[in-house]
Amino acid sequence: MELIRPDTNIDFVGKRLIAIACSAVLILVGIVSLVAKGGPEYGIDFAGGTLLQVQIAAPTDAARVRELLKELPLRGVSIQQFGEGANEYLIKMQESSAELKGVSADIQAALEKGYGAGKVEIRRTEMVGPQVGKDLRQKGLLALLFAIVGMLIYITWRFELRFGVGAVIALAHDVFITIAIFSVFNLEIDLTIVAALLTIIGYSVNDTVIVCDRIRENMGRHSKESLSWIINRSINETLSRTFMTSGLTLLSVTALYFFGGSVIQNFALAMLLGITVGTYSSIYVASPVILFWESHKARRLAAAK
Repeated sequence: MELIRPDTNIDFVGKRLIAIACSAVLILVGIVSLVAKGGPEYGIDFAGGTLLQVQIAAPTDAARVRELLKELPLRGVSIQQFGEGANEYLIKMQESSAELKGVSADIQAALEKGYGAGKVEIRRTEMVGPQVGKDLRQKGLLALLFAIVGMLIYITWRFELRFGVGAVIALAHDVFITIAIFSVFNLEIDLTIVAALLTIIGYSVNDTVIVCDRIRENMGRHSKESLSWIINRSINETLSRTFMTSGLTLLSVTALYFFGGSVIQNFALAMLLGITVGTYSSIYVASPVILFWESHKARRLAAAK
């Protein structure tokens, strides 16, 4: 099945400078945001602390919940509504005491004092110590680095070093832009987001491998043509496949984002961003890197003569 004819001739390579400028702007915005905020907004998994999900059977808002909790000696309390239209709230604090049941009971008692007995239900409690959070943060980062290095080794073995370098730069581009967007919009990064980033790496490299494989085939078929022509031809020939796979995956993840509930909404958002940016990077990041590699190599050979 072909939605786009293989003889389509869109000049992707000719627009690479515009694409690079767009990526540079996004990366710069991400760097500024991360530096200004002192790093990403980590969730309980990585930052450590305690999280409670409470449901209140009475009309209220986050300001009222915060007011009722002022009497408790809690550090770094933040309150946010959980879901839409429901009186459920996530209460996060820096407390990570082993006496979690005691903290939970104190919060429930403070809220019931304002809303009435039996009106408050603690639906979920989580506690992560600061050392455990730091350890999880380091292991999450190592998992991402190992995945990217593994992809570099595989693609270099399967194709050539220039393809591997292009793919790895594209993967790093995808991961960083996803993290940057989360930073700009103050969205938390936790273990589920790391899982999403690892999925994005696998998905993105799959699309990049398809394009690289077609480039290698066309280098043999059209050896007299320039590399820029070959890259452009290869991207156009795989465009139908890219459109179908990425489009169908985006439909599934979009449904997950809107109908999957608040618990996995950030995970689905990371997947949405990653798939979109990953498809873009296969065309506008990995391929131009290969072209730059060859141009640089040609200039060095010419200078050596």
